[in-house]
Amino acid sequence: MTTGQKLMRAIRVFEFGGPEVLKLQSNVAIPIPKDHQVLIKVQACGVNPVDTYIRSGTYSRKPLLPYTPGLDVAGIIEAVGESVSAFKKGDRVFTTSTISGGYAEYALAADHTVYTLPEKLDFKQGAAIGIPYFTAYRALLHSARVKAGESVLVHGASGGVGIAACQIARAYGLKVLGTAGTEEGQKIVLQNGAHEVFNHKEANYIDKIKKSVGEKGVDVIIEMLANVNLSNDLNLLSHGGRVIVVGSRGPIEINPRDTMAKESSIIGVALYSSTKEEFQQFAAALQAGMEIGWLRPVIGPQYPLEKVAQAHEDIIHSSGATGKMILLLK
Repeated sequence: MTTGQKLMRAIRVFEFGGPEVLKLQSNVAIPIPKDHQVLIKVQACGVNPVDTYIRSGTYSRKPLLPYTPGLDVAGIIEAVGESVSAFKKGDRVFTTSTISGGYAEYALAADHTVYTLPEKLDFKQGAAIGIPYFTAYRALLHSARVKAGESVLVHGASGGVGIAACQIARAYGLKVLGTAGTEEGQKIVLQNGAHEVFNHKEANYIDKIKKSVGEKGVDVIIEMLANVNLSNDLNLLSHGGRVIVVGSRGPIEINPRDTMAKESSIIGVALYSSTKEEFQQFAAALQAGMEIGWLRPVIGPQYPLEKVAQAHEDIIHSSGATGKMILLLK
């Protein structure tokens, strides 16, 4: 290239499809930040289920091809645009979104999607904050409007969003129940805020939850797999209870009558429906959690950039989540 533009390694997607469409290239131009943008030298990047939906072309938002996946990065500010005052070269940061894609050695982000990463958290943990913690916070505080003293069941509590939901719910004074599909997953759930944990692979686990919560039922259910659990969820709820749908991978048949006697609600949550002000509000609460110490991301499987296709395969088909999946770029 005659322009002298510096190059980096990055994952590029030229067509929508399976994990095999993720191509590692080593001649991608490093972007240059303008106005309110920053350039981050990426140390780690979170892998989220939404990355796989976007890659497959089945998601509501379709990026223009070719593109680089990845929203949650943690790293060091390399350069800032002329209108940026909140950050400078050398700052440790994490993001809730990127402009150029996070599966790369450098990522461009708008300054309002970038947050300071406290020294007590490493870059792997920084890459595990964005989508999981902001989604869990929105689900609990904004969508469910939880109150201290209420009970919450986190369905699929051992993954990135699930662990975040357990930590936040416990910090805000809720009684926290979680489910996980492996022994290791159950242990992680108990270590991260849950008072009780249930194995959702056991045939009678719903009965065990009913026994635990008693006649009243559970006030809030944070649901990661609505296409499997929604019908059962409605029967577990208390009067005025609400199911917050964070994830679903297909349709399900339910009986709407199950919502009537209890006057319960089914509420969907989408992180990117949040306004700039809401993101700032969530960030302030989560920054406090980092400082006090209850916000502690649990790192699960780690992959180098070369193994990104395997990561996309595993996040959808693994036997049970144990912490947050990340790509390492160091």
